Order: sequence, then C-alpha cells, then structure tokens
Amino acid sequence: MPARAIIINIVGSFILLAAGVTCAQSYPSKPVRIVVGTSGGNADANGRIVAQGIAGALGQPVVVDNRPNGIIPFEMVYKAPPDGYTVLVYNNTVWLAPLMHDAPYDPVRDFAPVTIISTSPSILAVHPSLPAKTVKELIALAKSRPGDLNYATTGSGSGAHLAGELFKAMAGVNIVGIPYKGTGPAYADLIAGRVHLMVPPAGSIMPHVKSGRLRALAITSAQSSAMFPDLPTVSASGLPGYETVSRTGIFAPAKTPGAIIDRLQQEVAKFVRTPAAKEKLQALGLEAVGSTPQEFATLISQEIASMGKVIKNAGIRASE
Repeated sequence: MPARAIIINIVGSFILLAAGVTCAQSYPSKPVRIVVGTSGGNADANGRIVAQGIAGALGQPVVVDNRPNGIIPFEMVYKAPPDGYTVLVYNNTVWLAPLMHDAPYDPVRDFAPVTIISTSPSILAVHPSLPAKTVKELIALAKSRPGDLNYATTGSGSGAHLAGELFKAMAGVNIVGIPYKGTGPAYADLIAGRVHLMVPPAGSIMPHVKSGRLRALAITSAQSSAMFPDLPTVSASGLPGYETVSRTGIFAPAKTPGAIIDRLQQEVAKFVRTPAAKEKLQALGLEAVGSTPQEFATLISQEIASMGKVIKNAGIRASE
C-alpha cells in the first residue's frame, strides 16, 4: 500500500475514534426514553428499576414509556433514530416472536443488544398427586403413559408452552399441552389436579409450592439459583442440557454508535450489580445480570437456533 494511502487510513481511524469518544462524552444531552410493554410485567418492572437507577449517572431524566404488548413497542424502537435516546426493555419475545408469526422486523438486523438486565428461571412443577418426585421419575412416568399426561400453558407460543415443548423434545415423551388464557386459570386447574404439570415463571409459582399445593421438581436455569437453593436444575437431575429462562434486556436501534451502546451498558451493568438493585430484582423473582453486548448477542443467536428447531418441529404459531 502506498505511504500516502497508509497515512490517510491512519488519519481516518483517528478521526473515527475521536468522534466515538466525543459521542460518548456528550451522550446523553437530553432525556432518555425506555419503551416497555403494558405496566405490571417483568419488562415494566425492569425498566422502572433501571430508569431510577441510572438517571443520576447519566445526568439526564430517564422516563419509562408504557405501550401495549405486541409489535408496537418494537416498532417504536427499531424505527427510532439510532442515537440512544429511545431504547427498548423487553424479554425473549423480541427474538422468538418472529419464529412464530410474521414480523415486520428482524431481531438481529434491526436491534442492537445492550445488556441483559435480569433473568427469570421457570420451575417444573407438578400436582402432588402425580407419582413423580424427580425429573427422572417424571420422564419414566410419561414414557410409560404416552399421551396420558398433560401440561398447562398460558397460550400458544408462551414461555410455559415453549418450556413444555422443549421438555417433550429433549425427553422424548408425549405430553399434551393444554392452553389457558392467562396464569390464573392455568394455576387454578393445576392446583385442582385437572392438569398434571406446568413450567411457569419461578416467581409466580413458588407461593403455591411453599403452601404445599404444588410440588416443584427442578429449576430450568443452566445453573442452580441462589434464590431457590433447594431446587436442582432440570439439566442436572435427569435431562442434561435443558435450559429455558426469561431474559429481559435493553435494546437500541441498529446502527446506534458503539460508544453510546457501551455507555449505556456500563451504567446499567454497574447499577444492577449493586446490592440495592439486586434486592429489588430478587423481590420479583429476578436475578441481576449486567452482561456485555457481545454476550447478549451470542445468547440471542443460540436461542434462535435451539428454540427455532423446537418451534418448527412442534408447528407452534404464537397467539396474536
């Protein structure tokens, strides 16, 4: 390469680096908006905890904008200017929904992962009358009674549905999914023994387990949970490699400058790892994370690949 071209490339690199540094130093210069779904869910809780926690460090107000669940929050963010002032806080739905119905966006192409705020494991729970006290016993029972056992879901494509189908696929068992309109009716029938098992979020099911109305067999995270130390993982207790957790994170529009992504990630990760943030999240059955953007992107790609196979083989179409 001619010397003049080398000099031009070096100068260009320094200009880009300087621009990135300046961008990070000047960001933010106005309020940051966090778009979430309807109030009351995990995304809303994560968004509000983070908004309160990072506003001081950013030196600007951070406001939470609740929108109806569905495509609207996603469209607002991936169509927004890539300047870090409109971001999304949401869970696995962002990258799994396009696998189950037509979506106007590509989760990898149109979003820039910033950080995983928290994770929420699920619990494999059964009615106490079911003669299975371990994952191995449940698998053996299901194999001895193909098509006889059933599990509750909270609608087609819901977390409980995908967790159940993943269990079926990996265990090689035939268990029938029974869809319900929400966790309330599903829990009512599970507690009454009208359905045999369910794989719902840990935070919502554990009160029923502690009361003795349901029996918890295992937790669905890859590693044991400090919040539920007495529960083994599904993977370690009969089904190696099984993992399904809800991951709630922050997404920026694609093409958002790396310096802005890094600034957001650093402030959020630093905050969620504080004792105060961990306590708030644990009260909701959530475990603080604070991943790097690269770690988040890798997990998204891995789950698209693994759950994509389950979704395709089971013919799952999400509830609209």
